Order: sequence, then structure tokens, then C-alpha cells
Amino acid sequence: MTDDSSQLSPPDWATCTEEELWRYVAWHLEGAGIRSVLVGGAVVSIYTEGLYRSGDLDLVPDDLGRSRLEPVLREIGFAPTRSRYFKHPECPHLFLEFPRGPVEIGEEFPITPEEVEVAGRTLRLLSPTDSVKDRLAGYIHWQARANFDQAVLICRRQAERVDLAAVERWCRAEGGREAYNELVGRLTATG
Repeated sequence: MTDDSSQLSPPDWATCTEEELWRYVAWHLEGAGIRSVLVGGAVVSIYTEGLYRSGDLDLVPDDLGRSRLEPVLREIGFAPTRSRYFKHPECPHLFLEFPRGPVEIGEEFPITPEEVEVAGRTLRLLSPTDSVKDRLAGYIHWQARANFDQAVLICRRQAERVDLAAVERWCRAEGGREAYNELVGRLTATG
């Protein structure tokens, strides 16, 4: 870990959002040479500006070496709980998970994440379009209605940033044309 950690203040652990926690953790991982991509529900929380709350952050590291992750996480106050989970003692409402990569959405690979600059470091997360696909994957393959509703929320909050043509192509390739039609129907019916 580098000694420039003073450049980014810790979040208010008791009240931090998924985005605040992601920026802090991913910034420190990046500083230790561990690239990661935020996926899943925490991305939905970010793109819906907190309308949806996830409760956990799924960070897919480029390098799965737990021996490299754990020292960095311990340095910023996180301890392992079980399997791939890490918890900060002052942050009871959020925890970290490190699922295996690579980042893919259904059969789509590779995924090019969106990049955000934070205090001189590049952090990565799914783009709004890929986050919609990710949520629709749960709806198409597991009939998870909550995932569909999350896709709708992203589309409404990030309308100018969601490429619906790309979502349609992806849905067709995944055998989810009906899911796409339902999404468009929901978006046009309620504006």
C-alpha cells in the first residue's frame, strides 16, 4: 500500500452509501495494484441515486489472490467474516464480497467497465447499459422480478446513458426478447 492514503478520507461508516464505500475501498485496492470492477446491486444503488439500496458491494478483482486483498482490507478496517465477505465494525449496514471473475453478463464477454477518476486513481464499475443487462439477466434466467424492477429504475434515472439498442441486442442473444419488450412497455407506459 502506498503512503498517499491521506488523500481520500474515510466515509462516515455509520451512514455511508454504497457509492461512498465503493469509492473508498476501490481507491485503496487500486493503490495496492488491485484493479476491481463493481457489479451487482451496488451499481444499481449508484445509478438510481439511492432509490434502490443493495446492502453489499460485489467487487470483482482482476487478481483473485485473497492474500493480496486481505492485507489492504485489514489496513482500512475490514475483517473477513466468512467465505468472500468482509465487514467493517463501524459499518453495520454494508459488507464487501469478492466474486470470481471475469466480469461477464450472460454470454457477453468481455465487458468494458465505466471508469471514474477519484483522487488520481481510476475506479471501475458496470456502465448504466451493462447494469441494465445485468439486472435483466436475473429476470430472464431466474425470473427475479426485483431485478426487472431495478432495470426499470436505472433506465428512468439514467435514460440518456442507457443504450436501449444494445440492451435489445443483448436480450435477443440471451433468449430474452420478451423481457426487452416488457422493459420498453414499462418505460413508455409510465414515461
